[in-house]
Amino acid sequence: MKILVTGAAGFIGFHLSKRLLSDDHHVVGIDNINDYYDVRLKHRRIEQLTPYGKFSFVRRDLADRKGMEDLFGNNRFDIVVNLAAQAGVRYSIENPYAYVESNLNGFMNILEGCRHSNVSHLVYASSSSVYGLNTNMPFSVHDNVDHPISIYAASKKSNELMAHTYSYLYKLPTTGLRFFTVYGPWGRPDMALFLFTKAILEDKPIDVFNNGEMKRDFTYIDDIIEGVVRVMKLSPGPNESWSGDKPDPGTSPAPYRIYNIGNNNTVQLMDFITAIEDALGKKARKNFLPLQPGDVPETYANVDDLSRDTGFKPDTDVKNGINKFISWYLEYYS
Repeated sequence: MKILVTGAAGFIGFHLSKRLLSDDHHVVGIDNINDYYDVRLKHRRIEQLTPYGKFSFVRRDLADRKGMEDLFGNNRFDIVVNLAAQAGVRYSIENPYAYVESNLNGFMNILEGCRHSNVSHLVYASSSSVYGLNTNMPFSVHDNVDHPISIYAASKKSNELMAHTYSYLYKLPTTGLRFFTVYGPWGRPDMALFLFTKAILEDKPIDVFNNGEMKRDFTYIDDIIEGVVRVMKLSPGPNESWSGDKPDPGTSPAPYRIYNIGNNNTVQLMDFITAIEDALGKKARKNFLPLQPGDVPETYANVDDLSRDTGFKPDTDVKNGINKFISWYLEYYS
């Protein structure tokens, strides 16, 4: 198939593109290579993809309406996987307009491109952040998610609403994937694992938010990619039993689905830090801080729907995943 992967220079987009190319698909990757974090890492990811004969890269911003119209006009994509977004909960507190441009305007251009070029399936990244003030654990796609607590989370919830509208009006099959704290080799430098590893090696203190009383459903990158690939093959249909009297947020009478992709397991932040210390053979100096605005104290994914529909359930042990990241980090920065 010919597949468009947006955010191909990003953490998840890079790994997905590599997997699809290994499976002999044609991949067009686009990315604006913004400077939210070190662009050298983004360029290095693209360098890993360019040797594949079926890969082509286009540097473009999703918010560039004319540029996106040209991209869809010059190609016929079977599937589109939208992973490009302005990421980061804390950054959204300081720079909210960046999220409107990329995550809302950009996603609208993706939806219009898919609509007018008869794309058979749009798969897009949502986030566990959409659960916001919900404390019903584990988080289920059938729960209400109308109370986000960051602009980032609100933008991802908006993507789900926009996708549903296009699924309903234009019968565009769309699947939203709520990722839970993704980590692994080639990861983002603004994420905890990367920040902690760098600081410990440099003998600098690490910031431990909520005084260490945090729990996260850490999901290894290979599990995320396997989940995405399986969902790509599973174009959603209408839920025939859906009722407006008791609306199910995770399905629809339109060809629309939402899935969680998480490890279905919570890990205490302090245990996560201990695993990093063990892998590095070095103790961290800890700077304990209160919970940051926009953050939630716990995430925990219910993946029953994903497991039922795709036959796959993420299961990488966090210690093994951390060891793989540390091995990559030490080699990459050697």
